[in-house]
Amino acid sequence: MIKVFVLFIVLIAGIILGPLLAGHQGYVFIRTDSYDITTSVTSLVLCFILLQFVLLFLGWCYRRFMSTTSRTKGWFSGHKYQKAHTQTQKALLKLAEGDLEQVEKLMSKHADFSQQPVINYLMAAEAAQQRGDSYRTHQYLDRAAEAAGKDQLPVDISRVRIQLAEGEIHAARNGIDKLLDQAPRHPEILRLAEQAYLGTGAYQALIELLPIMAKVQLHNEDELEALKLKSYKGLMNQCMAEGGSDGLKNWWKAQPRKVRHEVPLQAFLAEHLIECGDTRSAEKMIIDGLKQQYDERLLLLIPKLQSEQPEAIEKILLSLVKQSGATPLLNSTLGILALQHAQWEKAETYFKAALAQRFDAYDAAWLADAYDKLHKPNEAAKIRQEALTHSLKQERAKG
Repeated sequence: MIKVFVLFIVLIAGIILGPLLAGHQGYVFIRTDSYDITTSVTSLVLCFILLQFVLLFLGWCYRRFMSTTSRTKGWFSGHKYQKAHTQTQKALLKLAEGDLEQVEKLMSKHADFSQQPVINYLMAAEAAQQRGDSYRTHQYLDRAAEAAGKDQLPVDISRVRIQLAEGEIHAARNGIDKLLDQAPRHPEILRLAEQAYLGTGAYQALIELLPIMAKVQLHNEDELEALKLKSYKGLMNQCMAEGGSDGLKNWWKAQPRKVRHEVPLQAFLAEHLIECGDTRSAEKMIIDGLKQQYDERLLLLIPKLQSEQPEAIEKILLSLVKQSGATPLLNSTLGILALQHAQWEKAETYFKAALAQRFDAYDAAWLADAYDKLHKPNEAAKIRQEALTHSLKQERAKG
């Protein structure tokens, strides 16, 4: 604009001063190797002004061309962005319909022009994985990693999730360890860690994550307790497989006091010791646990002991009767203990007491066995008939 204004002033000045200088134009002489150019000053000025106009015109044409090109590119780009958005919306609808092939196709096509290309590629990878196309799955993951730049966390999480789905447990475990270093409280990472650690038998690592899971409220209290018991049971299985009964006992001694005083874990350990044939250690564990509190999990293990000295167990059971009352399970356990050691009258008394509290087919069968030993065939036949009738009623109720 300034140039045009200057040229306009020069032009006006030329119009005004031109006639005045008509007789005093002077001349300009330009010599080159081959040519001699002679012209007046006025002609030179006019040529210069004309050249300026030509240059301005060419500049305007260039800017116009570039502006048109930019608008054209913008139109094409806008069209692609709009198309990518439309295809993403269609892909979400296809996902709801369960059409994974279309989800993959629509999410991957024009993904680079979508608002969130990383999400498009990751969803395409998930769809390809569910279709069983491993090659395309990893191809989309690589494209997502390229689009993500420095923020690789969503891509790494999706990669681990896909590895778990494809059964690549150890690869997923390796990925989870790295992710936990980056984001130790990320809920999805913790969920994936739970799957990976259970799958690879990394029970100790999972136990160490339980406090964090509790803080982020990944599970409720009952679910966390169940997961803890499952992890400890897995650890006990490993110790039993590697070192038998001695391995179990050595591992148990190395545990913190708080762990060793948890009755459910005591029941698990006693069960594993019984499986190893170390009933003496299991019996001590059960008695110590029952001295702490009444727990049915420990009571249910007593019939498996086949103890040679039942007096200590009977004593602790009778003390529990005084503390907690004569529960059906206590009476039943005392009856089984008496039955195992040929104390038929005691067995009859305890099983009758248990059946008076609630009818149980197993207690009825054991009472019938006691009657047989006491030479009471009529009573034995009667209780077996009652047990059969009760079982039939339960089957009808289920049907």
